[in-house]
Amino acid sequence: MDVYQKILTQYWGYTKFRELQHDIITSVGEGKDTLALMPTGGGKSITFQVPALAKEGICIVVTPLIALMKDQVENIKARGIKAVAIYSGMTRHEIDVALENCVHDKDLKFLYCSPERLATEIFRTRVKQMNVNLLAIDESHCISQWGYDFRPSYLEIVKVRELIPDVPVLAVTATATPDVVNDIQEKLGFKEKNVFIKSFERKNLVYLVRITEDKEKYLLKIVTHLKGTGIVYVRNRQHTQEIAGLLLKNQISADFYHAGLTNAERDFRQNNWKKGKTRIIVSTNAFGMGIDKADVRFVVHMDLPDNLEAYFQEAGRGGRDEKQAFAILLFHPGDKRKLEQRIEATFPPIEDIKRVYEALGNFFQIPIGGGKGMGFDFNMSDFVKNYRFNIMLVYSSLKLLQQSGFLELSEEVDNPSRLIFLVTRDDLYRYQVANVAEDKFIKLLLRSYTGMFTEYRPIDEDELAKRASTTRDVITGYLIKLGRDKIITYIPRKKVPQIFYTEERLDTKSIAFTTDKYISRKRIYSQNIESVVAYATHKKCRSQQLLFYFGDTEAERCGVCDVCTERNKLDLSKLEFDQILEQLKQKLQTPMTTEQLIDAIKQPPEKVISVIQWLLDNGKMERNDQMMLVWKTH
Repeated sequence: MDVYQKILTQYWGYTKFRELQHDIITSVGEGKDTLALMPTGGGKSITFQVPALAKEGICIVVTPLIALMKDQVENIKARGIKAVAIYSGMTRHEIDVALENCVHDKDLKFLYCSPERLATEIFRTRVKQMNVNLLAIDESHCISQWGYDFRPSYLEIVKVRELIPDVPVLAVTATATPDVVNDIQEKLGFKEKNVFIKSFERKNLVYLVRITEDKEKYLLKIVTHLKGTGIVYVRNRQHTQEIAGLLLKNQISADFYHAGLTNAERDFRQNNWKKGKTRIIVSTNAFGMGIDKADVRFVVHMDLPDNLEAYFQEAGRGGRDEKQAFAILLFHPGDKRKLEQRIEATFPPIEDIKRVYEALGNFFQIPIGGGKGMGFDFNMSDFVKNYRFNIMLVYSSLKLLQQSGFLELSEEVDNPSRLIFLVTRDDLYRYQVANVAEDKFIKLLLRSYTGMFTEYRPIDEDELAKRASTTRDVITGYLIKLGRDKIITYIPRKKVPQIFYTEERLDTKSIAFTTDKYISRKRIYSQNIESVVAYATHKKCRSQQLLFYFGDTEAERCGVCDVCTERNKLDLSKLEFDQILEQLKQKLQTPMTTEQLIDAIKQPPEKVISVIQWLLDNGKMERNDQMMLVWKTH
């Protein structure tokens, strides 16, 4: 058993690695820059956590998903490994304490940070003092302008590499097209190309597209027919409640989930679903990140996603136990038009984007030339109400401002209350002697939580009130009093998104939305939507379409999706069908009648007729004005 396997067994309890994990870890361990493409549920985090534990020093993990970052930190801590995170929403003092610990605490093994933090002076100064053993980049497709979720702040990573030149980088992502794979390595400054790709093929996952006029009725048919646990994805928060209500009304165990719920509510619903108490979770795309539930038997999409990368990740949450599962996309003919309308909504006129940017600066009272490196709590509803904006215009404008590098919009994060002691234990003792009323409360704090002298610790005012047989208001009063007396720094809980200014505030004339970049982003978005519509409407093996999109041009038909099973009804083997199809392509260079074509193909006529009819039914072939057979060109 090598050192990596020992670490895997010691901390995770597994006796062997999954496919490709050990190869990736060995590559990183040899100091090579490495890109790992592993589908959702493939165990990406293991590939940087294990090699980091095998060496002295700390691993820096860059990820844009704050909720997932916090989950991973808690999971690592639960295994007895020290880790910290810094992200938007933390105070400067919190960040300062966390970074100081990364420099001096030799037992601290992981620093998780959001990408916008990399360019700050405080981070750049401290990272040079750290003993960094690995730089891990999660969701690394975000660095590519060809990726579906481009984040300019990811471009700062290569500048961080200049500060720690001998440290290898491991970039991981679940999905990337061939263009994105090349772009990631170039933008991260790989010394040489080095890619590990786990096949995107999921043999146990059956991809189905169902065209229906009544999606809700069809959903009920699916969940009645299929057994086991499922996920239903919808586009907005209100729809999660409506669909969950529909299922409950039909005596089907269900609950809804979205980012607007509190942490406690999300944890409660997620755990009920993971334990099997709730059969179906109806969710926006907020659900599923980092959730490892192996026995999901079906994933249903009620709406077309914006891109195939997102669809592949979400559908891939089904059947991680390698047993058969179904990924079902419900498609209404009107969905295509809705998706096309979304292009205009997602790319509002440049003048409107500038108006939102100017209003944002006024909302936060940032002077022209100020704000760089600062984060602000952002209440979207207050902003929309104050300036009478359409909420979709604001959201789309902020995403485009983010993609252009002016600011970062963080997801809504439920940050618990937290505190740190500012005084030494000796000074605290003297304070307790002099302040009898506060003494009992301080003892309660010290009994309830550890580590508060060296780092900010999350606390729960309700739990403290319960232990002290008092009210939350009384507990909060003590915390505020200790803060005023400079004994602690107390940061009350808040749940709100953040705007982080990566550049100083500009006047609107100076906001350079270059037309070519705007048009380029719009073109990429439109192409993504076209790929989704093509997936839903083309009569080609669903698995083959997805694999081809991700660069596997040699993929064979799956034989089990809706397109394949329809073709299977022809009572022809795959070999027979492909042979006839190939001959038809060769012969039909010019229009021909059915009889001419049958005579030209050296196969039994009844089989040739079956293939021709299938091609006509599925829009691959058509008749021209003279009723001659031709290949369909559009």
